[in-house]
Amino acid sequence: MNWVKSFLCFSIVLLLGTARLGLAADDTIKVGILHSLSGTMAISETTLKDVMLLLIEEQNKKGGLLGKKLEAVVVDPASDWPLFAEKAMQLLTQDKVAAVFGCWTSVSRKSVLPVFEEHNGLLFYPVQYEGQESSKNVIYTGAAPNQQSIPAIDYLLNDLGVKRFYLAGTDYVFPRTSNKIIEAYLISKGVAQQDIIVNYTPFSHSDWQSIVSEIKRFGGEGKKAAVVSTINGDANVPFYKELANQGVTADAIPVMAFSVGEEELSGIDTAPLVGHLAAWNYFQSVENPANEEFIKSWHAFIKDEKRVTNDPMEAHFIGFNLWVKAVEKAGVTDVDEVLKALVGLETPNLTGGTAKLLPNHHLTKPVLIGEIQSDGQFQVVWETEKEVEGDAWSDYLPESADLIADWTDPVNCGNYNEKTKTCGGAEAAAAQ
Repeated sequence: MNWVKSFLCFSIVLLLGTARLGLAADDTIKVGILHSLSGTMAISETTLKDVMLLLIEEQNKKGGLLGKKLEAVVVDPASDWPLFAEKAMQLLTQDKVAAVFGCWTSVSRKSVLPVFEEHNGLLFYPVQYEGQESSKNVIYTGAAPNQQSIPAIDYLLNDLGVKRFYLAGTDYVFPRTSNKIIEAYLISKGVAQQDIIVNYTPFSHSDWQSIVSEIKRFGGEGKKAAVVSTINGDANVPFYKELANQGVTADAIPVMAFSVGEEELSGIDTAPLVGHLAAWNYFQSVENPANEEFIKSWHAFIKDEKRVTNDPMEAHFIGFNLWVKAVEKAGVTDVDEVLKALVGLETPNLTGGTAKLLPNHHLTKPVLIGEIQSDGQFQVVWETEKEVEGDAWSDYLPESADLIADWTDPVNCGNYNEKTKTCGGAEAAAAQ
């Protein structure tokens, strides 16, 4: 009978051990981090992984969430768009994360979107984008076009007197759709078609000599010209270097960038670039106590006083805080319950105002335009008087002018046609 007793004791120990493992697993809430840590977009996305680790660490110091510790699950989709979908699938089905914070380019977001919708995941997307989309499973914490590109064009037209526009972009969804909206808007403002040039280059494009020469010629034909840049990733480094090499100054031909912030400028000699512009919803140089505390925490966490902050980092800051509030309000991490709790929630932003999540899953955001300074920071030269509500669907394209997004009852639709009172069908066409 001794073997029976031994077997029973072993079984009890095994069961207790298994219970402890289960309890340990249940004692954490997993948070997915889906950012490129290698490849062309690593220059922009690595810092977003880092700031998420900071936010999770700070929340755990406060006692975690719902009495549990948060556990970061970091994956590297390596700037490979199909790999984004594979890694998203892993996070949702294998790692069982409660929410994912990730993506930069719109092509990466488009890649993962079917995965999040099929498996009812929750993605917080922190980067400005082209609009023309609203998914139940995505919280868009970056800017919609009416919170970045349209105000930036107004600034060029009204404040700088620009008459000609060279639209330079990386060849993928965000630049192409953004420039389609910008072209329509410019023409509505009386800009002639011959005064608009659109040019696309591949990711990681490095030979900018002929393009910058074309920009110089375009700007030297008697009308004030500007470059509107939707160039993404590490291609920005040789682009700005070539501008300096050919003496393209902000006084002569200003560049207004939508995808260049403090992080992208940190490896460039910015002295020749002083005065060139960027439109964002946050700059590190903004002075207020909340931003000062955030920068202090960031430097202490990253152990490098030279590491900068930027707009998508603030978007993750806002998105993470909204998610924490929603989980606390819902009392669970269940995606459907959290989504119900999210709409209407508010949290401080880092510019001294308030971010509110709207029924279309976009935020209220201030719009800032900054000039590059010699130290790689931006001096704010223009800003909106108050936060602007993000609009998922552009009013300047006929195929989306009648569309709204509203994920609350009774509409509960991401592309609702206010004229026909119907949902769906127009999103794919409007995104072409």
